[in-house]
Amino acid sequence: MKLVRYGRIGKEKPGLIDEEGKLRDLSGVIGDIGGEQLSDKAMRKLAKIAPETLPIVRGNPRFGVPVAKVGKFIGIGLNYKDHAAEAGLPVPKEPIVFMKAITCLSGADDPIMLPQGSKKTDWEVELGIVIGTRARNVSEAEAEKYIAGYCVVNDVTEREFQLERGGQWDKGKGCDTFGPVGPWLVTRDEVWDVNQLDLYLELNGKRMQTGSTENMIFKVPQLVAYLSRFMTLEPGDIIATGTPPGVGMARKPKRFLKKGDFLRLGIAGLGEQQQDVIGFQQF
Repeated sequence: MKLVRYGRIGKEKPGLIDEEGKLRDLSGVIGDIGGEQLSDKAMRKLAKIAPETLPIVRGNPRFGVPVAKVGKFIGIGLNYKDHAAEAGLPVPKEPIVFMKAITCLSGADDPIMLPQGSKKTDWEVELGIVIGTRARNVSEAEAEKYIAGYCVVNDVTEREFQLERGGQWDKGKGCDTFGPVGPWLVTRDEVWDVNQLDLYLELNGKRMQTGSTENMIFKVPQLVAYLSRFMTLEPGDIIATGTPPGVGMARKPKRFLKKGDFLRLGIAGLGEQQQDVIGFQQF
C-alpha cells in the first residue's frame, strides 16, 4: 500500500493511493496514520479494504508528512561508499548517528526555507525507514518485522552550521523545512529488495545525485538493529539512511542552494519530491 496524509498543514487526513494512482480517503476507516496504525496487525486490516470502496479525493491536495506525530527523526551519516569517497573521508566502522529536529519535518513538495544567515545549504536524497513496532535490542535477522515501510527523505543540511559551528551536526540538520518526507509511505511488503533501489536528485533540471541503495555501507536491518541497542525505536520514528554522491559540498566548484532554486528527487518505487527554495521568513 501507498499511504498518505493530505491537506493543509496541521489539518491532514489519512489516505491511500490506489493502483491507478488515484487518491482515496481513509478518514472513514482510521483517524490518522501513525503509532498503532503502523503495526503489522493494523496494516493487514487496511490491506483487506477494497480501494474502490473508498471515496476519491478530487483536485490536487498537498501531501504532508505521511506519518503523524513522529517521535524521533534519526539520521545516518556517510553511509554510502561512494559518498564517503567524494568527501575524502574513511568508511565508518560503525554507523554515524545524528538527530534531526522533528520541527524540521515538512511535506514532500513544501518549500525549503533557507535559514537566516545561511551560506551553505545543501541537499541529500535518502531512503527513509518508518518504524512500525517498538524495537529494543533487536537482532539483524528480526529487524525487518519492526519496519512499517519506506519513504523518500531529503536530508537538507546547512554545511556551515553542521561543520564550522562547534562540531554539532544537529545544528545544520534540524532547521525549519529541512526534513521533507514522502510523498507517501510504501509498506514493506511492496518493496521487494530495499538494497536495490535507485535514487536521484536534480537541481534546476540538472542531475546532481545518482545512486543505489546497494552501495549503502550499513544495510537497513543493520541500522535498525544497531540503533535499537542505544535507543528504543517507537512506531512512527523515521530513520534517514544516508545519501549517495553528488552533494553540493563535494562538487567542484561547490554549489549550495539559493533562493529561486528548484529541487526534484526520488527513489524508484517510493515516489518523487519537488521543492522550491525560498528565503528566510519569520513565522
